[in-house]
Amino acid sequence: MAHLRRCLELAAEALTDGDGPFGSVLADSAGTALREGRNREHSTGDPTAHPEIELARWAGIELDPATRAGATVYTSGEHCPMCSAAHGWSGVGRIVYIASSEQLTRWRAGWGASESPVRALPIQEVAPAVEVVGPVPELVEEIRALHQAAAGA
Repeated sequence: MAHLRRCLELAAEALTDGDGPFGSVLADSAGTALREGRNREHSTGDPTAHPEIELARWAGIELDPATRAGATVYTSGEHCPMCSAAHGWSGVGRIVYIASSEQLTRWRAGWGASESPVRALPIQEVAPAVEVVGPVPELVEEIRALHQAAAGA
């Protein structure tokens, strides 16, 4: 839960800087945080600046295959298809997310927010070998509130 709470803090930081409220933490098999990131798509002008793809790239370069396989990405929201693919290619073993893409899509529709330019797909439809855990009901309301603020609803 500590890593997921950090993801919420990172998501709030992203929102404060005008980015989408997403944050992620990469931890090794012992649970030690190795790296963290947050969305920076607006603040950098790069629409692909998602923390999940950043962590997958870093893990692919910096960690050996066994360490990657035992690692977990904790994240505030289920990966988009781009990040799911990066995760699958990098060989990071597991993803734990707070809110699902389905939940986020439903919330945004209810607020009248614009649709994503990419279809929301479950991670395992893109990267079937990845172990996925989520949503985490105890924290869903906190991330929902951040997304609601981002949508201006």
